[in-house]
Order: sequence, then C-alpha cells, then structure tokens
Amino acid sequence: MQLHELKPIHKLKKPKRVGRGGKRGTYSGRGMKGQKSRAGARIRPESRDLIKRIPKLRGYRFKSKSKKQRAKITEVNIEVLNKKFEEGEKVTPQTLLKKGIVRKIKGRLPGVKLLGNSSLNRKLLVERCKISEKAKEKIEKAGGSIK
Repeated sequence: MQLHELKPIHKLKKPKRVGRGGKRGTYSGRGMKGQKSRAGARIRPESRDLIKRIPKLRGYRFKSKSKKQRAKITEVNIEVLNKKFEEGEKVTPQTLLKKGIVRKIKGRLPGVKLLGNSSLNRKLLVERCKISEKAKEKIEKAGGSIK
C-alpha cells in the first residue's frame, strides 16, 4: 500500500451553507443587519491595513546617511597605545587589529581615530590613522612621528 492509494473511511462532512432560509429561520444563523449578514461582503485582511499605514514616499527607497553614519570609525585613546605598544613600534589599523584593540565591522577594517585624553610616554610611529589635535601634540611631545 502506498500513500496515493489511501482513502478515507467516512464521507467528508459538507460545510454549513448559511443564509439560504430553511430550518434556521429568516436570518439563518447570520444575525440581523451588518457587514457579516450580507451576501458577498468580505472583511478586509489585516495585512492590507498594515500596508496602507506605511508612508509612501517618492524617490529611491533608501535615504542617504549622514557622514558620521557612513564612515565606520573606531576611536582609540592614547592610553591604550601606551599599555599595548613597545618603544618605537609602528601603529596602524592592522597592528591595532592584531593586538585586539580594534575589531572588524561587518568583515571590514574600520578607520581609526586616535584621541588624546591621557598621557603618552613612548615613542611611536603612527600611520594611516586620523588623529585629534591633542593626540598629535602628545605623540610629538613623546618623540613619536606621524605619517
């Protein structure tokens, strides 16, 4: 015996046909008046109401983001460089990634900005990083250089 050979033992129950007079009286189980008592009157699906509520705007579907949202920049404080880097070492986004200070955002290496909120006592070579004014002063004061 296979699946397509199976047949039900009992006959299918016919659905109740409402609104045709008969033994149920004039209204035939539909009640009096209103949308549900009418023939052919259908209630709108809820999903349509949700779609109608969404505002329709002209133009392309994505709004342009501000510069801050577009550019993925990670801020790093000089204090962290002081702890993690040795004297005369090179500071780049790649070295920051290797040391675990910075991590990738959606599979990409982010831009790095160095902030000067604390002191720096090591001579470091900084490359391919954005630098705040305070951080620049402190790196140069410690004897480091910026490319």
